[in-house]
Amino acid sequence: MKEIRSLATREGRALVREMFRELRFDKQLGGLATLSILWRVCCTEKEVFRYSHHEVVVLHPLGILSGTSLWMQEIVNRFYYSTINSFVYFGAAILLVVIGVRRFTDSVSDTAVLASIGFEAFLLVMMFVVMFFSPTDETDEDEFSDAEQDDTQDVLREIGEIGRDYAKVAVQIDDAVRTLRDIAFENAELARSIRTATETAAHAVAPNPELISRMSETNESLKNFQQSVDSLSTAAKQLQREQIDLAVRREVERLLVQRTGA
Repeated sequence: MKEIRSLATREGRALVREMFRELRFDKQLGGLATLSILWRVCCTEKEVFRYSHHEVVVLHPLGILSGTSLWMQEIVNRFYYSTINSFVYFGAAILLVVIGVRRFTDSVSDTAVLASIGFEAFLLVMMFVVMFFSPTDETDEDEFSDAEQDDTQDVLREIGEIGRDYAKVAVQIDDAVRTLRDIAFENAELARSIRTATETAAHAVAPNPELISRMSETNESLKNFQQSVDSLSTAAKQLQREQIDLAVRREVERLLVQRTGA
């Protein structure tokens, strides 16, 4: 619950005007009912929330005189000045008509003329009272200053929000540039890996000339080794045949010697 020291303060005056708009236009109360409620609020009421959606409590009511003065300044003068001024012109028009008719005919009595004069005088007195309680220029200047200050704060707030949006966009752009740089580096590494794999596959499919020469030399050495092995095998067979013939010859000679000796 918000507390206001007095309705005579600038905040209190603004609250009274807001209550008039709420009662008159939002709640659709009549003019007399609105004036009566606001007069009680300005003079004696502390619990403003009983009549309005504003959760406000007035600590020090103004009383009859000061409250009526505030009521005249902030409600009657601000919102009903044109109406009262119109009644003054209307009373003046009636007075002129009555006096004009009275001059040319006796059908209008003196009582009607006096009543018209009295009605116009009453309206003029009411006009005097309303104008006497006109809000001071300082109050208007304060309201204008407050409105101008609020507009300035709104503009500054919007500028701050725009600056924050630009900062967010700049950060996002930096993140995007950093991400693109990382992607470019990864693409370069991937291209390097692909090139290495391609070269390796090319070497595997088509060996280099040095490897082919080494393989040819190895094949030639294997052929020479095969020929040497074949030669050794032939020589071994020849030697074996000769040894067999020699052994047979010796055996035959031994048999012949034995038979001859017998």
